[in-house]
Amino acid sequence: MTYTQPDPTQPKQPDKSLGDLFADLSAEFTQLVRTQVELAKTEIRQETDKLKVAGGAFGAAGVAGWMALLLLSFAAAWGLSEVMPEGVAFLLVGLVYAAVAAALFVAARNRMKDINLVPKDTVEDVKEDVQWARQKLS
Repeated sequence: MTYTQPDPTQPKQPDKSLGDLFADLSAEFTQLVRTQVELAKTEIRQETDKLKVAGGAFGAAGVAGWMALLLLSFAAAWGLSEVMPEGVAFLLVGLVYAAVAAALFVAARNRMKDINLVPKDTVEDVKEDVQWARQKLS
């Protein structure tokens, strides 16, 4: 059996104490949590961008419904009033444009269903990290 001398220019590093090991573990865990928080922020930012698009769709649906109701309904109702009573013509036109506005609203609501503000990937990563930490500590 041969024994090799340590390099005299490099001091021997002592074994770490239990307190040092826990301090290292704490520092690494803190860094891990910070990284996970940054990942969660990124995911939430991506989802809020989708939310902005869906909100814009709701706005467009509202504006389109309002403009259609105001402008086209008068023209159509006056046109229909030539063949039916004026009140019935206005009611009929109002119902048609209400249906259009409802269809636009449903389309916008369906876009909202695709948006999830819970950062699923980060939640899964954190669960895995907690499980890993529990295994290491036990």
